[in-house]
Amino acid sequence: MVMTRKTITIPDAMDGWVKTQIESGRYGNDSEYFRDLIRRDQDKKLAEKELLSLIEDGLNSGISKKSIPDIMQRVEDRLKQDGKI
Repeated sequence: MVMTRKTITIPDAMDGWVKTQIESGRYGNDSEYFRDLIRRDQDKKLAEKELLSLIEDGLNSGISKKSIPDIMQRVEDRLKQDGKI
């Protein structure tokens, strides 16, 4: 993997926070911590994009003719099928 060196400037309070995260043992150094932050941000942006797509699909699907109990049963069945309940 090709790596690019970046230089950043952060306030002392943030630097203290980063050092605390490293001292906790979760990260080996500053770079690992910042890479983890970037990965989390990428995951969050992807989840937001997927959610917006689902919302758009829902809005475009029109008004349902199903009753609330029918909808709730469908949700419950799906959760059971996915092993979430």
